[in-house]
Amino acid sequence: MALKTLLIDTGPLVAYLDRADQEHDRVAPVIDAFRGTLCTTGAVITEAMHLLKHDRNGPRRLAEFVQAAGVHVFESTQPHQLFSAASLMEKYSDTPMDFADATLVLLGNEAGINQIVTLDRRGFRSFRTAKGKPFEILPRRDST
Repeated sequence: MALKTLLIDTGPLVAYLDRADQEHDRVAPVIDAFRGTLCTTGAVITEAMHLLKHDRNGPRRLAEFVQAAGVHVFESTQPHQLFSAASLMEKYSDTPMDFADATLVLLGNEAGINQIVTLDRRGFRSFRTAKGKPFEILPRRDST
């Protein structure tokens, strides 16, 4: 049986590491129970580092989590990737889509992953893979 792979967005990383975050109790059980590989991008890590800087230990806890959990961090700043991200951001400008979101969609396309841990339900309900598949969003909502 192959290990499951999930994309992880900025919001859940921050909420997981910051117990005071209002989404911590929704995100923590999903991440704690997951057995497989978490994948993200450098853009997501950059956002999370920025958002966790209010806690002087926040950036270190993020680094420790990424290492301990074996999170695979993919880069997305090569020129062709920047153009692909910009194209997606233009396509979804009405949603809107930021650079980190675009890099996750591109990573999902490249790796064939459409499951994501995100708090951006509006965006990822709208975004599609290159093959037109919707993203499966975790944590699931009891009612939406």
